[in-house]
Amino acid sequence: MRILLLGSGGREHALAWKIAQSPKCEKLYIAPGNAGTKEVGENINIKVNDFDDIKDFCLEKGVTMVVVGPEDPLVNGIYDFFKDDAQLKDIPVIGPSKKGAVLEGSKDFAKGFMQRHGIPTARYQTFDGEHLQEGLDFLETLEPPYVLKADGLCAGKGVLILPTLEEAKKEFKEMLGGMFGKASSRVVIEEFLDGIECSVFVLTDGNSYKILPEAKDYKRIGEGDTGLNTGGMGSVSPVPFATKDWMKKVEERIIRPTVEGLKEEGIDYKGFIFFGLINARNKGQGAGGKEQETREPKVIEYNVRMGDPETETVMLRLKSDLVDLFEGVATGTLAERKVEFDERAAVCVMLVSGGYPGSYEKGFHITGIEDVWGSTLFHAGTAFAPPSEGTEEAQLVTNGGRVLAVSSYGKDKEEALEKSFANAKLIKFQGKNFRRDIGADL
Repeated sequence: MRILLLGSGGREHALAWKIAQSPKCEKLYIAPGNAGTKEVGENINIKVNDFDDIKDFCLEKGVTMVVVGPEDPLVNGIYDFFKDDAQLKDIPVIGPSKKGAVLEGSKDFAKGFMQRHGIPTARYQTFDGEHLQEGLDFLETLEPPYVLKADGLCAGKGVLILPTLEEAKKEFKEMLGGMFGKASSRVVIEEFLDGIECSVFVLTDGNSYKILPEAKDYKRIGEGDTGLNTGGMGSVSPVPFATKDWMKKVEERIIRPTVEGLKEEGIDYKGFIFFGLINARNKGQGAGGKEQETREPKVIEYNVRMGDPETETVMLRLKSDLVDLFEGVATGTLAERKVEFDERAAVCVMLVSGGYPGSYEKGFHITGIEDVWGSTLFHAGTAFAPPSEGTEEAQLVTNGGRVLAVSSYGKDKEEALEKSFANAKLIKFQGKNFRRDIGADL
């Protein structure tokens, strides 16, 4: 197969790394890719939302499958663009239709979908600028901390968790006032769920589904989960509390009703579903009327693609041929395909630019990569700069907030983390930062 993968981050490098291992992959193109993806395929200078250029390229190169990494082209309807084009309709796109992508594109739609299909999630209401006072009143019915979510896409940064009612009201007004542009013209307010988060991933052909290795990611910039939200500072797989019994609950109460709900609502969905879950604390009465605490999986959010940086650990633990699974999605035969997990633990530690997730500079020379041993490096924000004076080779430089994902196997997460932390220290670039407590809460 001749495969075109859309995207340029760490997620896409991990997907490209896995796709390139398949004997079914004859040629892999990545658009636009990064300095790492060029090692496993051919980078193409096309932006992920330039659908006309993507069409021309697919026809010129005889592309037989398109795999979509990020959410933007899915929300913008690339699946429908191919399906409705006479020249492209036979090229399968791994990713949902525009209607399916609304699961991620609108927090309000996702919450309503969960409500319609009895999928456990936090209590919520959605408000726009014309209903500001109603929103402020609803906040007063909740206990702190307070959760505010921009309805639209914000690159993983549109969620605020505020400790006091005063702060929540202030930020709610600012969100409706344009804090996140159009994305926060409507704001979802929901009750805070207390517990540890976990990401579960599924591939579906619209009828059947396969569950991939789960992972836990770390979103805050600071150790101890402090500071601003980022696109992700690291991940760990497997997740200790995701036992067989817990995953059985997830499948029965969340995954199956989601896939069946999509089909019931006539939503064309062929691709990844990301379930952002929380092992939520529930208080109730046990035997003899005593208060008893239990933990149950609930949905925080859906995404319509793989997570980042979870992909950088999930792909390590997926033993199965990813292209074979994609073929099952495309042909509606996913139920016949096998999914096998590597029993080893896998972790990812993300190296980020100084100042991220706020303002940061790019173009700093990256050194020490040749000294890395025992880890896989997935490039996120990297590029090649032209040779400097006195050198013949192009220099690897930083080109984003999240720069490199240092991913490692281990017999357990401690061994894997030891490798990733050791190699993270060997890589050098100005302002380099990484969290040293990935996995510590588990």
